[in-house]
Amino acid sequence: MNNENKQNHMLINRQDNIDEFLRIAHENLDPVQDFLTNYECAIMEIETKFNVLNARFSIKYDGNPIESIHTRLKSWDSIIDKLNRKHLPFSLDSIAKNIFDVAGVRVVCSFVDDIYTLADCLLSQDDIHLIEKKDYIKNPKENGYRSLHLIVEVPIFTEKEPKNIPVEIQLRTIAMDFWASLEHKMRYKKNLNEEQLQRLSHEMMYCADRSAELDDRMNHVHEELKKED
Repeated sequence: MNNENKQNHMLINRQDNIDEFLRIAHENLDPVQDFLTNYECAIMEIETKFNVLNARFSIKYDGNPIESIHTRLKSWDSIIDKLNRKHLPFSLDSIAKNIFDVAGVRVVCSFVDDIYTLADCLLSQDDIHLIEKKDYIKNPKENGYRSLHLIVEVPIFTEKEPKNIPVEIQLRTIAMDFWASLEHKMRYKKNLNEEQLQRLSHEMMYCADRSAELDDRMNHVHEELKKED
């Protein structure tokens, strides 16, 4: 069997595995729903923690560091697609051990300093376990993307026992969030030719640099104002 035939055979086998997994999941909806509900509960736990921190900061420092909180549960199709792309086994156990962004929380802050303060406050809590931290603010991605990414485990208390569930957290400023939203639209725009994509990517890189400069200046002004209080 030549290489091309081997690759085609592997693709067919993986598609068979996907179909079988989906069939089993459809026939056993209760375990699947229970599995996903754990992630929904973990999202609620993290969202509550940030809301509490925001309330406490408003009293202590006369200001709210959080502008908005957005949550999402990864769709079943996206989970399957990620398992497939990573060549991982198709099972709930495989998802639990390998896919850490099933639950997602995005926290939009006013200032860069607020991002690091909130992250430190969250990570100092006894029931939060840090799995991974990626600082794309200090080290932006090549396309200009900036954000602080945390993957943490948080316990949820079920009717039987506590379970530690991973949650991906993204903390960013309003400018970072606006940029990321526009870049996402551009990335999934299907009718762009190569020249348009290259030109717009260059423009987005320019916008990323300017928004970073704006965030730094706004942060500096904010620090000056706090000194006067």
